[in-house]
Amino acid sequence: MNTPDILLQHLTFLYGAEEGRAVFEDLQQRLERFRRRYPALNVPIPLAGRVTEADAILITYADQVQDPPRPALQVLTQTLTRYLRGVVSGVHLLPFYPYSSDDGFSVIDYTAVDPPLGDWDDLRPLRANFRLMFDAVINHISARSLWFREFVRGNPRYADYFITADPAADLSAVTRPRTHPLLTPVQTAAGLRHVWTTFSADQIDLNYKNPAVLLDVIDVLLFYVSQGAEFIRLDAIGYLWKEIGTSCIHLPQTHRVIQLFRAILDAVAPGVSLITETNVPHAENIRYFGDGRNEAQLVYNFSLPPLILHTLHTGNAQALQRWAATLATPSAETTFFNFTASHDGIGVMPAKGILSDAQIEALVERTLAHGGLVSHKTNPDGTQSVYELNITLFDALSNPAADEPEERRIDRFMVSQAIMLAMAGVPGIYVHSLVGSSNNLRGVQETGRPRTINRQKWRQAELEAALADPNSRARRVFRRYRQLLRARRSHAAFHPNGGQVIIFSQPEIFALWRTTPDGREHVLCLHNVAPRPQTFPAGAVIIERN
Repeated sequence: MNTPDILLQHLTFLYGAEEGRAVFEDLQQRLERFRRRYPALNVPIPLAGRVTEADAILITYADQVQDPPRPALQVLTQTLTRYLRGVVSGVHLLPFYPYSSDDGFSVIDYTAVDPPLGDWDDLRPLRANFRLMFDAVINHISARSLWFREFVRGNPRYADYFITADPAADLSAVTRPRTHPLLTPVQTAAGLRHVWTTFSADQIDLNYKNPAVLLDVIDVLLFYVSQGAEFIRLDAIGYLWKEIGTSCIHLPQTHRVIQLFRAILDAVAPGVSLITETNVPHAENIRYFGDGRNEAQLVYNFSLPPLILHTLHTGNAQALQRWAATLATPSAETTFFNFTASHDGIGVMPAKGILSDAQIEALVERTLAHGGLVSHKTNPDGTQSVYELNITLFDALSNPAADEPEERRIDRFMVSQAIMLAMAGVPGIYVHSLVGSSNNLRGVQETGRPRTINRQKWRQAELEAALADPNSRARRVFRRYRQLLRARRSHAAFHPNGGQVIIFSQPEIFALWRTTPDGREHVLCLHNVAPRPQTFPAGAVIIERN
């Protein structure tokens, strides 16, 4: 089936035959204008070369490193170029657009750079040395955005840009990732309306039943591509489409919208990849690969962080072994985005069905004992349960108040990173993992938000001093991390689509055998997850092959 037919099929599914045809004709005109303006982007990239063993993506805020009054993007570019050029291949810039809350995830203007950070021209030097990932925060938009302000004013163009509902309606089936009310009352020119707010009262969900919203968002995605995005992260994408009476997560229409985005990018910018962010149990998460050729090329491997935490807490890799032995992707066009930490907390929902309730509760108790916090969600029956652990990964692995040698803490942390780097997929490295950051408790006191514990920003001079000090944790962790990354990129067996076999030998060792896609090179990776030295038996039996 050719691209126009695919696009029309998706739009017909979403809007019906008549309206779908009208939207299709409008979309075709937009895509043709984009092709004419950016012909260089319409060049196919061989699948085998889209990502390789040389790819590792740093996750960072644009203002992570600061040196006022210089624009933060310029400071970040200088820092990353100095320390990470040739070490990581890409940079995921967390939302750098004007925003009103949630550290950037309540976007006021999708197509602008937040002025303190710089402007679009400041991205060019960064793009010269690193592949870029942009966030598409398209489930919701800020209450201060033009779109929502016009909705409140009664502008008919924006009358259906947002979802409204009767507060008396039965919304108990809706999956909730937070504890605040799902509907937020807003006084508008048309009277009091209750708008749908999945994540906060400042983050108003968009109404994709209105095709004008879809077309505007497609324009945003194409704009990001024109500004150099090679990866587009679809934030909280599972909640995109709403149907009252359903869970309003992972609906067929949501998958169709992603498939539409994929078909569009394949048609006008085939070198750009989609990555879905869905903090849910593993079986639900991997559905965003689609059939392997029609949906996301990369999916966040959300079960990995809680499993690594459990493994190193218990000194037992069996749960991780059993889960890792099941990992597979539907085609060579797809791979996992492996990570152990991010700007958010460590989600526990992705561990459901892999770890027992008691094992998950042990993670919660250990997090609290290590000075961390927990965030909750509301369940359909009105009760609350833990949604994520708010703590830096370094402190999650080692109690900062315990009497333990620093070198032992660093060793434990580096094992967690070595496991992630060895596994099939593309590594995503949160910037705080590069230096082994501790909990930012002062920041939590200032903001009152649990996630601030893992979002500390640095002054450039302070960071450089820490990296220059041979006795600092930052220097010791960073030096070892660079060694791991160089080892990974020097062996083709670590190609994201290379073979991976889990070796079941003993609980204390997480062992895997990696091979190149053509089977010519092999690497044995051994990780001691226990506090004592281990011996790996030469006759270990391989019992599972992917």
